[in-house]
Amino acid sequence: MTDEILSKIAIFQKKEIRRVIFKNEWWFVVEDVVLALINSNDPKQYIQRMKLRDSELRKGWVQIVQTLPVDTLGGKQKMVCATAEGLFRIIQSISSPKAEPFKRWLAKVGYKPSLPVIASHLFLCEGAAI
Repeated sequence: MTDEILSKIAIFQKKEIRRVIFKNEWWFVVEDVVLALINSNDPKQYIQRMKLRDSELRKGWVQIVQTLPVDTLGGKQKMVCATAEGLFRIIQSISSPKAEPFKRWLAKVGYKPSLPVIASHLFLCEGAAI
């Protein structure tokens, strides 16, 4: 199961944050997190500027994020994702009054998937193989 990917949506202050289970961990779509924290319609540009401002983040970016397939309205697409630990590092570079509430929210929803989520995923995978 470590290479299986299961998509779920989490809600932070009425904003959808897509997340996937990968290697038994939640991975969150970085663009969704940025959109939830800032007032911008262009999270990709904000992320690029953020990496330019924070040289340490830029240097460690490839260790923090991973491109994973995520369910979207147009089907599965590869998106840049990060674990809760990676998001805590990324959020350090985002100046937003929503950052602290987001960190508290992330501490609740960002870690190991619950047993019911894993069990339902196993059931779906086994059912698809039958």
